[in-house]
Amino acid sequence: MIAKRYEPFWKTTPMEQMAPSEWESICDGCGKCCLQKMVDDETEEVYYTNLSCHQLDINACRCKVYDQRLEKVEGCLSLRPEDVAAFDWLPDTCSYRVLHQTGDLPNWHPLVVGSDREMKTQGLNVSHYAVNENTVDEERWEEHIIKWVHGMPEPYDPTY
Repeated sequence: MIAKRYEPFWKTTPMEQMAPSEWESICDGCGKCCLQKMVDDETEEVYYTNLSCHQLDINACRCKVYDQRLEKVEGCLSLRPEDVAAFDWLPDTCSYRVLHQTGDLPNWHPLVVGSDREMKTQGLNVSHYAVNENTVDEERWEEHIIKWVHGMPEPYDPTY
């Protein structure tokens, strides 16, 4: 008897057709989308900061008010399957972006390895560098700009 090979849903179901629970499970829980971004008014260039939304539990990398986030957090976005092509503002390690671009999840993704341990081991979530936005005066946010290098942030250097 030949065993039938099981293909996980993310390989067989287009993102636009995923059930809400499947779509939500694609999120790897890194917390990077919850970091504040600054946009240059002239160039429209997006700059990431290490400042997290005040509703992000930094240690757990989970929103404290996830079900009500759109009402409670001004400017919070809902990532939707029909918008995935426009997710280029997210870091290139974002599992939604990776799946959209490659058709597969990264090898460290919790759905692939069964837990978030590999993500934490590789430092792919924000827990080790995020700072709550409420602890920094808005006039000083520019001091918290970072740039992404292979999924990891490093301090922003405007001389690049």
